Amino acid sequence: MRIGIVVGMKSEAALLPPGSRVACAGGIPARAEALARRMADEGAEALASIGIAGGLDPSLSPGAVIVAAGVETADAVFETDAAWTGRLLALLPQARHGLVAGADTVAASPADKAALFGRRGALAVDMESGAVAKVAAERRLPFAVIRSVADPYDRSLPPSAMAGLDEDGSTRLLAVMAGLLRRPGDLGGLIRVGLDSGKALSALRDALKIVGPPLGFQPGQVLR
Repeated sequence: MRIGIVVGMKSEAALLPPGSRVACAGGIPARAEALARRMADEGAEALASIGIAGGLDPSLSPGAVIVAAGVETADAVFETDAAWTGRLLALLPQARHGLVAGADTVAASPADKAALFGRRGALAVDMESGAVAKVAAERRLPFAVIRSVADPYDRSLPPSAMAGLDEDGSTRLLAVMAGLLRRPGDLGGLIRVGLDSGKALSALRDALKIVGPPLGFQPGQVLR
């Protein structure tokens, strides 16, 4: 089964099994959409969005794992594949199951997150899932989402953190340092972001080890 996987960061891609068909979108929805289309054009039989996310549900702490029931965007709700998602939930019984929000801009403040949560009760938000869901729906491909919560619902992202990701998913350390020179008050927030992200990546790594390649598919499983 050839599964095209879209992530935001290289640190997320590094958690996937060797040989995975993975592309880093750098937190840019348009790039995530283009990469998903390219993988579909190249023969991907299913698409997945995997990575860390911002928490929206107040009950979720950093490191909480989510297997999405669907992705809500400003225009639509895209359901994930029922058979695939069911298999992932069987393998990850502690994971939360519900909607995730696919955003076009960073939900940087608690107010931003509260607004998204109030829309349809999405558990978390990220910048790739909405774009990948759109392509999967257009191409009629099975689609799944595995996310782990980094910054919780009440945590703000400092401006310096948002300058820290390049479009290929690599970390822009110099940009972060330059931001700190301009806004030294961001340091405490950056430390919290680093700790939250570390918990999220660790939880995601553990979840991916459990589901294994190819992301919970069973041999001969027919989706849809």
